[in-house]
Amino acid sequence: MTIDPTLVLAPIFLTTELLSMALCMAFASLRRSGLPGVWQWLVANCAVVIYLPLLGLRGMVPDSISIVVANGVQALSLAMYYAGCASFLGRPPRWRLLLGGAILQVLGVTYWRYAQDSLPMRVMAISIYAALVCLATAWLMVSHYRGHRRSVHYRLLTGLSCLLAVTQVVRAIYFYQLHPVPTSIMLASGWNIILLCLGAAIMPALSMAAVLMLHESLQTQAEDAANRDFMTGALSRKHLFTTGQQLILQAAASRRPLVLLLIDLDHFKSINDTFGHAAGDEVLCAFAEMVRGHLRSHDALGRLGGEEFAVLLPDTPIEAAWLVAERLRLHAQQRPVSSRFGECRYSISIGVAVWQGGESFDQLCRRADQALYQAKNTGRNRVQISQSAVSNTALA
Repeated sequence: MTIDPTLVLAPIFLTTELLSMALCMAFASLRRSGLPGVWQWLVANCAVVIYLPLLGLRGMVPDSISIVVANGVQALSLAMYYAGCASFLGRPPRWRLLLGGAILQVLGVTYWRYAQDSLPMRVMAISIYAALVCLATAWLMVSHYRGHRRSVHYRLLTGLSCLLAVTQVVRAIYFYQLHPVPTSIMLASGWNIILLCLGAAIMPALSMAAVLMLHESLQTQAEDAANRDFMTGALSRKHLFTTGQQLILQAAASRRPLVLLLIDLDHFKSINDTFGHAAGDEVLCAFAEMVRGHLRSHDALGRLGGEEFAVLLPDTPIEAAWLVAERLRLHAQQRPVSSRFGECRYSISIGVAVWQGGESFDQLCRRADQALYQAKNTGRNRVQISQSAVSNTALA
């Protein structure tokens, strides 16, 4: 079956051209986001905008432009797309392999146009490089989200990359077995047009998947900024209470203990008065970093305000929680914070309360706060456990 390729491909390529222009504007608007991969994806779509018209000018401009340059720009588009994915995921782009492969493709296209004119071999050179880059992109995505719960956008990009790779392999095989057929018949064959249309449709889809990943990343950053104290990186008071309520539900369902530590930096006002508020901020940041170093991945550190912090320890017996609190107290006492303002020594007082079935997070906080009040009233620089949780003498 032969079809006039112009009638079918012209509207498809025009649609792809317009979509790529729109995606260029989308990526350009994201340059100030600071997210990795944006400029590579922008260049990739700019390359699509350039090479599609060059392909369409076949027969009206020299083949060196409509074949060699056009397919070279297409190879650059694929290379930049992979580089964008790698940068976004924090992986090395492997520029030598990408650009080396693109150069080999251009050399192959040039050879099989001018030294030995062979459309099937040109198609094979172009399709093999495209398939390899798409498979590498798919593997990059799979190796990144394997073992982790990732959004549908990552899997969508993986699937589209595999689909584009398959279309390129099928196109290469199809043209190879058409080797004796005249070039005009090859280009007008129904299968060639179908495969070209699929390739043209998938490229904008890949870029749209990239835009969705960027949007999700920006949304995650915004949520994280809203849920964290900007200075110390600890959870905000509001998000800490939300987390506490969720952990209470989990503790009730699993019947595992949940412990809350309320921590106050002793005589913090004197630190501000002696060293200045900037030094006080450094102490708070150093303290928060120290606490995070003693916690597990599923524990939670939050800042309630000023110099008061809270730590949630799920699935932790009261004895183990007391040991954690003591380690924090000793570390704060024994390791002063050194900064450009000088060496600042500080201590902390800690109130400990274990969740009791049926009580709310507010009630748990009140008991921990009462224990903290007792610790501060009996000399500070100590750990006090809520009397309703366990007797202090039992742990002495």
